[in-house]
Amino acid sequence: MTFTSDKMRFWSPEVRELEPYVPGEQPKIQNLLKLNTNENPYPPSPKVVAAVQAVLSNNADALRLYPDPDATVLKQAIAHQQNVNIDQVFVGNGSDEVLAHIFKAFFIQKEPVLYADITYSFYPVYSQFFATQTKQIPLNEKFEIDVSDYTQENGGIIITNPNAPTSIALGLDQIERVLKANPDRVVLIDEAYVDFGAESAVALVNQYENLVVCQTTSKSRSLAGLRVGFAIAQSHLITALEAVKNSFNSYPIDRFAIAAAVASFEDQEYFETQCQKVIESREHLVSDLTALGFEVLPSKANFIFATHPQHDAALLAQQLREQGIIVRYFNKPRINQYLRITIGTDEQNQRLVDTLKTQVL
Repeated sequence: MTFTSDKMRFWSPEVRELEPYVPGEQPKIQNLLKLNTNENPYPPSPKVVAAVQAVLSNNADALRLYPDPDATVLKQAIAHQQNVNIDQVFVGNGSDEVLAHIFKAFFIQKEPVLYADITYSFYPVYSQFFATQTKQIPLNEKFEIDVSDYTQENGGIIITNPNAPTSIALGLDQIERVLKANPDRVVLIDEAYVDFGAESAVALVNQYENLVVCQTTSKSRSLAGLRVGFAIAQSHLITALEAVKNSFNSYPIDRFAIAAAVASFEDQEYFETQCQKVIESREHLVSDLTALGFEVLPSKANFIFATHPQHDAALLAQQLREQGIIVRYFNKPRINQYLRITIGTDEQNQRLVDTLKTQVL
C-alpha cells in the first residue's frame, strides 16, 4: 500500500525512509508444498502439545495474569540443555527480537558494524532502524565467509553460522580467529540453523567476553508459531540485553510459549531424532538434485542453495509455483541464479524431484 506525501506527513521522518524486511510468503493455496520459509517439516515434541494444553487446564489464572517477565523456568531449561549458567541466558519474542536488542545494546558505535554482503536480510533493516553504521563484507567466490576480512576497524561483527541463504558453515577455529582479532568489540554469531550439522559457538562463551550467540526454537524445535528466541553470552553482556528488553517490553514471552519451549528443551531425544531426520533427508535431496544437473552449495542447514547451469532460476521458481511448489528466489546480485529450497519430508522432497523431472526440466 502506498500513500501520498500529504498522508505521510503524520509519520516520523525516519519511518518514511524505512525499507522493511520482507518475509517469505505464506500463501493459502490448496495442495501447496511450501519449501520457501525454512520451517521444520515435522511437528514439535508431543510433550510440547501437552504442556500448552496444560497451561489452561491446570491454571485458571493463566490468561488473567501476566507471565513471568524473566521467563525463569525457560532460562533454566535452556541453561541446562546448553550447559551454561542461567545468568548467561537471555530470551525474547523470537530471535528477530533478540537480534534487535543486540543491535541496540552493542552495535550503535562510531565505527561500522561488519557483516557479509549475502546473509540474513534483516541485518540491513535493523541497521537502518537503529541508524547503525555498517559495512558489508563480500563473500568469496565460493560464497564462503573469509574470516581474514574481519580484522579491520569495526563497531561490532555479525556472522550467521551456517550462513543464510547460502547454507555454508564456519568451524569454531575460524570463529575463534574473529573473536581473538576483535577483543574490544562484540562478535555476534547468529545460529538459527546450527542444529542441522554445524558446530555451536556456545562452547566458546566462557572463553570470550565479547561473544554473543543467538539461537531460535523456530527451526530445529518446530516452534516457529510461538516465537521464542534466545541469546547466550557472559553475564555482563546479558545484563545489557536485559536493560534494553525492560526498556522496551518487560513481558516478551507469553505463558504458552514459555511452557512449550520448556517442554521442547526437556525432550532432548525427540529433538535430536528430528534434526537427524532432516539432515538425512537433506543429503538425499542433494544427491537427487545433483543427478538432475543442479549445483548445490555444501549445506549445514535445513535448506539448500542450488543453481542449474542450463535453467534460469527465476523461471524455475515460477514453473514450480505453477505446479504448487514454492521455493525462495532472491532477485539480488550474485545470487539471482540460485534457489533456496527448504528441506521437507522425504515424501515432499520426492514430489519436488519428480516435478522437476516431469514438468520443469
